[in-house]
Amino acid sequence: MKGYVVAVEFEIAPGKMPVFLPLMLENAATSRREAGCRRFDVCRPHARRDGVFLYEIYDDEAAFQAHLQTAHFKAFATQTGDMIVGPKITICDWLD
Repeated sequence: MKGYVVAVEFEIAPGKMPVFLPLMLENAATSRREAGCRRFDVCRPHARRDGVFLYEIYDDEAAFQAHLQTAHFKAFATQTGDMIVGPKITICDWLD
């Protein structure tokens, strides 16, 4: 295994994207500086303008679990909790 991959699809509540997106981008930028975080991309699907797709790669599950305990992630989760209609999270092993 080359890495621990986390893919997240968010559906953002109507009208909340202008507030959500800057918080998401700040969280991603801070996450990229964490030990064990190799990649953290934020994308907006063309077909779902109220959607956000994250693609994250960590060294291993322990690095991802450490990410979930950071102050910046906890602040992001608190600030955006009511903006997210439904997250879909997929965990994968990066093989090649």
